[in-house]
Amino acid sequence: MALGAAFVAAACSSSAPNTDTSTSLEPDTGVRAGAPAKPQASAAKTEPAGPVFREVTIPAGTSLPLRLTTAVASDTSRVEDSISAELTNPVTIDGREVLPAGAKVTGVVATADGAGRVKGRAQVALLFTSVSGGGQRYDINTELFSRQASATKGEDATKIGIGAGAGAAIGAILGGKKGAAEGAAVGGGAGTGVVLATKGDEVRLASGADVTTRLTAPLTVRVRVNN
Repeated sequence: MALGAAFVAAACSSSAPNTDTSTSLEPDTGVRAGAPAKPQASAAKTEPAGPVFREVTIPAGTSLPLRLTTAVASDTSRVEDSISAELTNPVTIDGREVLPAGAKVTGVVATADGAGRVKGRAQVALLFTSVSGGGQRYDINTELFSRQASATKGEDATKIGIGAGAGAAIGAILGGKKGAAEGAAVGGGAGTGVVLATKGDEVRLASGADVTTRLTAPLTVRVRVNN
């Protein structure tokens, strides 16, 4: 009887539920039930937007005020010599700067004629073919910029006249009327000789000289519209 009661007590003890109150791990997560949730990772930082550009067209006829950075001369420059200049003022369209002051402009010597004797005044002509701005280089079509030496006809006539007058005066002293006539012819010839032997002025444009040209065709450039 006592032995049977002991077996019953042992069976009840083995079937009693587990009363362990320790916190168990949640399946597959490794996080204990009831533990505070970890904060979510912050959203990925948004990369700043890159520069935005738009195309702007500079119309034909727009003036380009330039300052030469190379020297040019009618007696030393040669056709197709490279030249360079820079914009002295910015080019603006609708209040927005599209080409900055200081933008580099390049081109070539189109004409270089030295001074002749009596006929043929010295002249130079420049053709600008490209401009750089905003990190871009653009081909451009422009008017020729030309410069011609001043005429010397008045000075030539004075030289010839002085020569003739001086010859007449000397001839009169030496031989009367006949001498005066002969002296005038000789004097006139001497004056003419001075003119024929003298070349006219040359055209020289130093580095730093201001010149102006105009676009003969529209020019489309890319302009940055954000910071």
